[in-house]
Amino acid sequence: MTSNVLATHMRFHTLKRTLRFAETLARTYTKASIAGLPTYVKIVEVGPRDGLQNEKEVITTHSKIELINLLSQSGLPTIEVTSFVSPKWVPQMADHSEVLKGITRYPNVTYSALTPNLKGFQGALAAGADEVAIFGAASETFSQKNINCSIEESLHRFEAVSKAATIARLPMRGYVSCVLGCPYEGEVKAEKVAHVCQELIDLGCYEVSLGDTIGVGTPGAMRELISVVSKVVPVDRLAVHCHDTYGQSLANIFAALQMGVSVVDSSVAGLGGCPYAKGASGNISTEDVVYMLHGLNIKTGVDIQKVIEAGQFISKVLGRPSHSKVALATKSSL
Repeated sequence: MTSNVLATHMRFHTLKRTLRFAETLARTYTKASIAGLPTYVKIVEVGPRDGLQNEKEVITTHSKIELINLLSQSGLPTIEVTSFVSPKWVPQMADHSEVLKGITRYPNVTYSALTPNLKGFQGALAAGADEVAIFGAASETFSQKNINCSIEESLHRFEAVSKAATIARLPMRGYVSCVLGCPYEGEVKAEKVAHVCQELIDLGCYEVSLGDTIGVGTPGAMRELISVVSKVVPVDRLAVHCHDTYGQSLANIFAALQMGVSVVDSSVAGLGGCPYAKGASGNISTEDVVYMLHGLNIKTGVDIQKVIEAGQFISKVLGRPSHSKVALATKSSL
């Protein structure tokens, strides 16, 4: 078989495979709306940062850039690209500037970066971040383990970041860790979470993401949490960020949607885990979240096929299967 014939043969089978892929997705979607749920949900893709930060083997800058470029093509509105932290604490993010400067920018995508202090903010600004994020914890012990200071001290540190972001007119988002449980303290009071959320809003965050860092939450606990927090922070300024340690993430997200939340953090291929929370598995996969939302007739603007392809790419780089059940089920049916 000549090289030209072989190439044509391969393209033909690739096309057939792609068509079967699309047919499988169309077959498996049974769409039905449920009253009271939002009509649109914004997906914040955290895979390139939160998903990769805990990987032990160093991932090349080129691979990170390629992953982000693939995700940018999927219609995701926000991608958290990297973290401007000290390489001493998170070696995987040492190439933050190179990654942020090296990606292909898409006009309808916001590219954000985590900035734990003023130095990190200045680095993110210089590298062209569209948005920055700061983070606090609802657990004193976790705060000490994570950023070596108390909750109140951490919030005080972010005042400089807040002022700089205001001057630069750069939007700032907030994260709260351990909202449904702490690996060191166990149960975390919803009122404590609400206090930290209020402080982040007062610092200038336009939105606060509630992080179930170790994935112990259940739908009832999620509903109770949002009920308490929304008394001090409007629900339209809240997002949820669920790890899937106990397999509760989709149920918890659904409970949050019922409470009025319409922003969900997720990670391509279910990448993730927290370096300061032993036993915490990855984030809920973007593929699984989008599949559920589309099945509920909730718009996301995201092309699930392209997210799956991005997940396949990074899974190959990491040398392990995707943690997305949708991606695995789709692959097995081809």
